[in-house]
Amino acid sequence: MRTVTIRQLRALAAVARTGSVTAAARALSVTPPAVTQQIQLLERIAGLPVVERTGQTMRATAAGAEFLAAHERIEAALADCAAALAALKGEESGAVAVGVVSTAKYFAPLALGAFARAHPQIELKLVVGNRAEIVAGLADLSLDVAVMGRPPEGLDVSAEAIGDHPHVVIAAPDHPLVGRRAIPAALLAEESFLAREEGSGTRALTEQLFVAIGRRPRIALVIGSNETIKQAVIGGLGISVISAHTVGAEIADGRLAVLDVVGLPIMRQWYVLTMRGKRLLPAASRLHDFLLREAERFLPAVAPAPGTPGPLGGPLAE
Repeated sequence: MRTVTIRQLRALAAVARTGSVTAAARALSVTPPAVTQQIQLLERIAGLPVVERTGQTMRATAAGAEFLAAHERIEAALADCAAALAALKGEESGAVAVGVVSTAKYFAPLALGAFARAHPQIELKLVVGNRAEIVAGLADLSLDVAVMGRPPEGLDVSAEAIGDHPHVVIAAPDHPLVGRRAIPAALLAEESFLAREEGSGTRALTEQLFVAIGRRPRIALVIGSNETIKQAVIGGLGISVISAHTVGAEIADGRLAVLDVVGLPIMRQWYVLTMRGKRLLPAASRLHDFLLREAERFLPAVAPAPGTPGPLGGPLAE
């Protein structure tokens, strides 16, 4: 395997990406026989075919897929090396892959925009996803920095708090509980709840709220996004536990109301996370430090929620 070259791997990657030797040659600005030669050299080293034809398209075999995975790691390492060399030359450049859980999209892009204006030579690659997707990106090192709630268990991450993250129960403005003061949490057991999918932050908080009162929530609908949950609550389909940072506009214009439930709001924290085993290059370090210093000022303004935090206050599971 020591005789494998980056030219061979790039030829294979181009064929897998374009589906043909001719298209790969055009992409690499070489001749088709040159691409074929590199593929043949790889197959000689592997002792196995690395591409196969399916209909009119060529694709990588299982052996080819192993080479492609190695190629991705090598290209990433070369990009990191280039960024580090640029930093040694005093150039402020490089790229940062930052992952943001969907609930954080209400403030994270504002913070990232401010960073981009201050560091125009640094390329930001923003990935917005659910908790599982962002955790996976940290685990496979495709993300340099992530913004989410409670750090994932079983993953060796460095996590530093960047601001408070309150959660409330919302209802349609004409719901019978709207306007009632100090609603006992047990009374919510009679309500239909709209909840996120299993494993999501707000779903865990909903269940934890009911564990505290010895009841189980009546989940009427499982909905995959906060935006759809808000619209369903507005439509009167039920009530929901949700991040206060996601409903500011709807509360302000009267389309949603916050219920005054004893023990709420539930207070969590936002965190900026990095993998301990991943070397942060200068661009990623600058973004990480910027978020630690400045992210809190981009958090949405939240009107004082009715009631005060009770026993459920404090960082809970995301």
